[in-house]
Amino acid sequence: MSSPAEYYHSLPPICKAYGTLCVAVTTVCSLGLLDLSILALEYKLVFSKFQVWRLITNFFFLGTFSINFGIRLLMIARYGVNLEKGPFERRTADFLWMMIFGALSLLVLSAIPIFRSYFLGISLVFMLVYVWSREFPNSQINIYGLVTLKAFYLPWAMLALDVIFGSPLVPDLLGIIAGHLYYFLTVLHPLATGKNLLKTPKWVQKLVARWRIGAPAINRAQPERTTGVAFRGRSYRLSD
Repeated sequence: MSSPAEYYHSLPPICKAYGTLCVAVTTVCSLGLLDLSILALEYKLVFSKFQVWRLITNFFFLGTFSINFGIRLLMIARYGVNLEKGPFERRTADFLWMMIFGALSLLVLSAIPIFRSYFLGISLVFMLVYVWSREFPNSQINIYGLVTLKAFYLPWAMLALDVIFGSPLVPDLLGIIAGHLYYFLTVLHPLATGKNLLKTPKWVQKLVARWRIGAPAINRAQPERTTGVAFRGRSYRLSD
């Protein structure tokens, strides 16, 4: 078995960076070195006092140290890492763009009064879970040793469990909406029209190349998939 240090160094760059920042922010806030209110998403302060950092920092708080915090980190380590090492292997720019698009979608949704949230980190993690469940719909998932089901239904099962245990409904629901929006624009719409409306911007590709983040990209000279390269086989039905 690999040591914790070896496992950490084996993680893909985007999930490693995001998970590390979440742990660092939680640690600093728990030690009282940083006031949590400075990180919260307050649109009034963003626009009236130009505290634009709030649009970013709110994504790095997953709650105080607790079982729920550990579960969210495990979600990143399992579902996020599986995505980045699997369908998004050697496509770091595409994975980063998915995260950016998800964050932007959540910021817009959070501006709606019924979806008001001060921290969107849990929602962003839940988006990763949703996308993973669409990428690996027939994988068998065991939830807390109680029930086994196909990965396609995992987001809804976790949403139901959160409701049963008294956790807020909105963060998970926002993640599902953002994840499905990404799924629709990269899979469903291309399947119906043959046009991909959500291609990774050139500036994201240049950013990744400039800082040499992740493994070198695959040969872009290969023919593009019209069904959305991040979702292989999404037109297949779930097997019985």
